[in-house]
Amino acid sequence: MKKIIIGNWKMNKTVSETRDFIQKFDIFYQENVGKIKEDLDFAIAPSFISLSLISKSLTKKLEIAAQNLSQFDSGAFTGEISGKMLQDLGTKYVIIGHSERREIFKEKDEELKNKILQAQKYDLIPVFCVGESLLEFEAGLTKKVIISQINAIKSVLNFQKAIIAYEPIWAIGTGKTATAAIAEKVCGLIKENFGKNTMVIYGGSVNSKNINELVSQKSIDGALVGGASLDPEEFGKILVNS
Repeated sequence: MKKIIIGNWKMNKTVSETRDFIQKFDIFYQENVGKIKEDLDFAIAPSFISLSLISKSLTKKLEIAAQNLSQFDSGAFTGEISGKMLQDLGTKYVIIGHSERREIFKEKDEELKNKILQAQKYDLIPVFCVGESLLEFEAGLTKKVIISQINAIKSVLNFQKAIIAYEPIWAIGTGKTATAAIAEKVCGLIKENFGKNTMVIYGGSVNSKNINELVSQKSIDGALVGGASLDPEEFGKILVNS
């Protein structure tokens, strides 16, 4: 199965900073393209106001990802961004169910199901995030939590045209990374329960130093990269080491 690397910028970088990133990344890519596997897919999920800038990159393999979308199709929903808008912009992927959205904005299963339906309606590939807290991990509840989170949306998700991102909450932005063995075990569990051809990636303090060990695992098909994707050279090195 092909590998994929998606950079999630979260609420970082202005438009001018995004332009600067793209210029520097394009230079790095051109200088190192021979070191990057031809079948590696990669995308960046900037803030909504910078989405169109990704398409201006000279690196044509660089795809656009969105960090979120509305559960509604259109209408009087101030501040929302629809799947149709993202599709028209050339977006390929959209992150749904990130733990920060679940915890801070209290997104529930029904809303996540509606977002998945909207994404699929407009041919966007959902990157559906699952993950357990430190307390759940230490209590041995990882399997129960992950299976439950996916079961909650499996009735609407087309697993053949989606990506499941395993992001243990205790490893997001903490500097702690699930060992390759732990990540492999959970990603393998997802494939075992929801189809061996389901694309499963890992997220949580991924960087250029640990990416190779992670993507070398049998059940890990790529990575959702947070802070390390904000630096053009570091993001480029992640691609090289994948």
